[in-house]
Amino acid sequence: MSKKLVAYFSASGVTKKAAEALAEAAGADLYEIKPEVPYTRADLDWMDKKSRSTLEMNDPASRPAIAGKVSGMDAYSVVFVGFPIWWYTAPSIIKTFLESYDFAGKTVIPFATSGGSGLGKTANDLRAVCPAADIKDGKLLNGRPSAAALGSWVKELGV
Repeated sequence: MSKKLVAYFSASGVTKKAAEALAEAAGADLYEIKPEVPYTRADLDWMDKKSRSTLEMNDPASRPAIAGKVSGMDAYSVVFVGFPIWWYTAPSIIKTFLESYDFAGKTVIPFATSGGSGLGKTANDLRAVCPAADIKDGKLLNGRPSAAALGSWVKELGV
């Protein structure tokens, strides 16, 4: 049996709830990816072309700093990575997270929450920054997925 981690970034708390439910269903440890400088409501205003989130997402080199590190990352063979969809992909802080560790030989499974869009090109974007990992296509976990549905998904993944 592989050791699993659910690592997530949540801007408003929605992804946090999905991550907690997934960690329970998968029998995984839980880790919150926290920005070194927390996002304010104004930072998250995607309608404002000068908001922090918009500037980060428009700059391919943007890598927001993360507060803290996963203890014992080497022990995990499966890492679920959760986030809200921003501009049809993962927020830049997820790239920071993936580039902070050696994912060679690990399975990375993205999951996301979204107010209206799908996963878009997320898996391909993550593969580009973390080529040594086996990155799966992932799944949207909107609403309140049941423990049974999450358990079925984990079982389908074979992890």
